[in-house]
Amino acid sequence: MYYELYVDSLFLVNFVMNLYLLILVDRTTLRTATRSKMVLGAAAGAILYPFLFLLRVPGWLKWIAALSAGAALMLGIAFRPRSLRAFAKLFGHLLWYSFLMGGLLLAADCALPVLRKFTGTVFGVLGIGAIGFLLTGFFQEQQKRRLEESSCIAVLSRGGVSVRTRALMDSGNSLREPISGKPVSVIDGELYHTLWGEEKALYRVVPYQSIGKTRGILKAYLLPGLELEIDGMTKRLQDVYVAVSEEKTQAGMILNPEILKHRREDEQRKLN
Repeated sequence: MYYELYVDSLFLVNFVMNLYLLILVDRTTLRTATRSKMVLGAAAGAILYPFLFLLRVPGWLKWIAALSAGAALMLGIAFRPRSLRAFAKLFGHLLWYSFLMGGLLLAADCALPVLRKFTGTVFGVLGIGAIGFLLTGFFQEQQKRRLEESSCIAVLSRGGVSVRTRALMDSGNSLREPISGKPVSVIDGELYHTLWGEEKALYRVVPYQSIGKTRGILKAYLLPGLELEIDGMTKRLQDVYVAVSEEKTQAGMILNPEILKHRREDEQRKLN
C-alpha cells in the first residue's frame, strides 16, 4: 500500500484550516495574537504535517504526534504562552474547535453522499471549513460573555510606579473617550493618587449616564501601561484611558470589555 500526496494541496488545506483554528482561539481568549503571528503559526503547522508521514510508526501514533507537536508549534508562534497553565488553556480551545471542525467534515461526508465528490476535493474541504468557522460564532459569544463577566488581576504602570489590583470586567461599561473613541475603564481615587500623586495631569472629559445618577462627567487620564492577567494568560496594553470615580468601586478597576479587542500591532500602527 502506498499513498500519493500532492504537497501543494496538502499545505493549502492544512494552512487554511490551521488559520481558522488560530483565529477562533484568539477570538475566545484575550486576543493576544497578532495577524502576522497567526499566519506564521498556521504556515509552520502546515509545513510540519507532511513530515509526519515519514515516521515509521502506527497511524494512531502519527495522529497524536500531529496533534501535540503541531498544536505546540502553532500556539507557541502565534500566542507565545508564558506558562503551562496558559498553554493548557489555549490547547483546550484549539482541541475543542478542531473537534467541531473535524465533526462537521465527517458529518458532511457521511450525510451527503451525493456531494462526496465535492467534499473530497481541496475546495470542498476548505468550503466546509469556512462554514464551520462561521457556525462557531455561537460558542464565541458564550466565551465572550464569560470574559465580560469575569474578574482578573490588573497591573497599572506609570512613571516607574506599578500598582497591582483586582479588576472587574463590566459589560455595562460602555464609556469612550470622545475624541479618539478609545474605550475607557474606571479606577478609584486611591489608585489614581498612587499613580499620579499631586501632579496636575492633563485629562479628557468623559460624559456618562447611570441608573443611580442621570448623567455626569468623569475625568479620564492616559495610562501608559496596563497588564491584564486572566486564567494564566497576560495581555499587555499601552496608552489606555482610565477615568477616576468619585465613589468607591466594587474592585480597584472596572474594565471596559472593548479593551480586549485591542491588539499590540494596532497600537504599534497608531504610534508609527
